[in-house]
Amino acid sequence: MPRSRTRRTLDEYDGWPVVQAAFKFLVLTMSRPGDVRHMRRREVNYTKAVWHIPAERMKMRRPHQVPLSRQALAVLEAVWPLNEEHELMFPSLRSHKKPLSENAFNSVPRNMGYLQDQATAHGFRSTASTILNERGFDDDVIEAALAHQDENEIRRIYNRAQYLPERVRLMQDYADLLDAFRKQVSAQKCAA
Repeated sequence: MPRSRTRRTLDEYDGWPVVQAAFKFLVLTMSRPGDVRHMRRREVNYTKAVWHIPAERMKMRRPHQVPLSRQALAVLEAVWPLNEEHELMFPSLRSHKKPLSENAFNSVPRNMGYLQDQATAHGFRSTASTILNERGFDDDVIEAALAHQDENEIRRIYNRAQYLPERVRLMQDYADLLDAFRKQVSAQKCAA
């Protein structure tokens, strides 16, 4: 397979709408694919714009709160009517009782023209961290947003800060930045 393929944007993705919405939500929330795939409707507090992931689904077995940007909320509002009577936010195409598969997530970058060694669903977490660190966002806030534990054992024991107000700003700034990137790419495609 050639190394250079025509690449499309996520907005040009023409697959199943629930998969596209789940992938957009994954990118906007910097979450792990498994957390998004198993997301339950009851975990979202729309009034507070936060997604509560229970400890049993988290890698470190601690509950995690994800502040939701306007853009992330818009994704959830768009997908809500597609499977209103079911528990999962992003169910499988075959069964509303089963979550999307890991392969469904990784098929999105493939269908957009990216090879496996160029983009994976989980890799968007690294991309988000890199973008935010390069733009000078507080690394403690970024790590908290990614649900990472502090590597310093003593600090991890004593510092229980969740940085929620800062993470609310970070998530909205990140979503706005992604919108700006989309506009740039769109303008470049129009100019070409």
